[in-house]
Amino acid sequence: MVAYQHFLALSHSANSDQRGEAAHMVATAFVEHTGPEDERAALYASVLGFLDDPSVKVRACLAFGLLHSDLAPRMVMLALVKDAPIIARAVVQYSPVLIDVDLTGIANESGSRVLMALVERKQISERLIQAIVQRGEKESLARILSRNDIEFSTEILAKIVKNHGSNAKIRGKLFARKELPGFCRMKLVEEVKKSLFASRIVKGAIAPDRLARLMRDALDSATTRIGEEAALNGESGFTLQMHEEDRINTRILLHSLVHGHVLFFADCISLIADMPGKKVFTLLEHGSRVALNALFCQCGMNVALRNLLARLVVHARNVDLSNDDAERFFVVTALIEELIIEHEGNIPQSLEDAFRYLDEQNVILARNAARGVMHVFAQDVDPDQMLLEDGFEQVPGQDWDAKGVQEEQLALPAA
Repeated sequence: MVAYQHFLALSHSANSDQRGEAAHMVATAFVEHTGPEDERAALYASVLGFLDDPSVKVRACLAFGLLHSDLAPRMVMLALVKDAPIIARAVVQYSPVLIDVDLTGIANESGSRVLMALVERKQISERLIQAIVQRGEKESLARILSRNDIEFSTEILAKIVKNHGSNAKIRGKLFARKELPGFCRMKLVEEVKKSLFASRIVKGAIAPDRLARLMRDALDSATTRIGEEAALNGESGFTLQMHEEDRINTRILLHSLVHGHVLFFADCISLIADMPGKKVFTLLEHGSRVALNALFCQCGMNVALRNLLARLVVHARNVDLSNDDAERFFVVTALIEELIIEHEGNIPQSLEDAFRYLDEQNVILARNAARGVMHVFAQDVDPDQMLLEDGFEQVPGQDWDAKGVQEEQLALPAA
């Protein structure tokens, strides 16, 4: 009775701190109550009474007492969701009694700060993820994509890519998702290309023609690399999407072979020729030139192109094209020389695009291979044969850095 009189005194006090203490007291008593039902009903009535308290502090104390309990009245928690933002955010983030239908409604109607609290819930269902994605609020999307404890379906990821792939922050979060399917990753790469083309600093630093070549080669590399990874993981969706969108062309086929992405190449040929993948891969690995020509004929290629691809396949069997730029350069150079000799310098019109691609790759691969050679060469140079900068003489026993400057002389002047 004494405790009850104390509670009454607190709950009718003009001081909001004392009323807040009473609100927290009754909320705690309700969720921990194990006695008769009439006592529980009285406690419930008291809880409802504090919902109408004019002080935010009092209602916050009530919410804090109910916040983490599975026994909190759902109706009371829904009322608190519509209260002041500081109360609503806490309830939305932590209350376990709110069900999906409540949370999806909150996702559709609440402000951005409450929505961000919703994203921080420990458990988020696919239905709720769909509601958050449908809302399209960028900060919330970026945050939910950062959570590695949540699995996203292919459909949801594809929708985010379609609607928000142009946003750099969201694009970065999408790239970090391991479950991002290949065709979504490809769409994002294309968005990166568009962004770079639109960037003033990029356009100002690189001539337009050279920028176009760099971007085209980068996009080819990304396409075949994504396709190879998808093939390694047994995912057929990427290659199928490429085929349906009619994006498997001569350039992509040549690029995949030149860069050692043979699984992606085999998947592409399998789809174009409408043949089982295992049979295609066996032919590519062990088939004769005649068999390879027959395979590429099934793809509808002209005589010159299928002869070129057959030669490239045979070269690819003997060298590692997946990691070695020098080997790639050797193969492409050999192909170019063979074509020039065979056609006496008059390349057929049907091979013009393929020949131009090989020429472009020859320059790129030559530069890459040369960088590797110079790096190894520099590591093997005898220190006694190192070229020194003018004005310096090497003293016997003196240490020199890579530029021939004495180490103890490397000091910046005072600012």
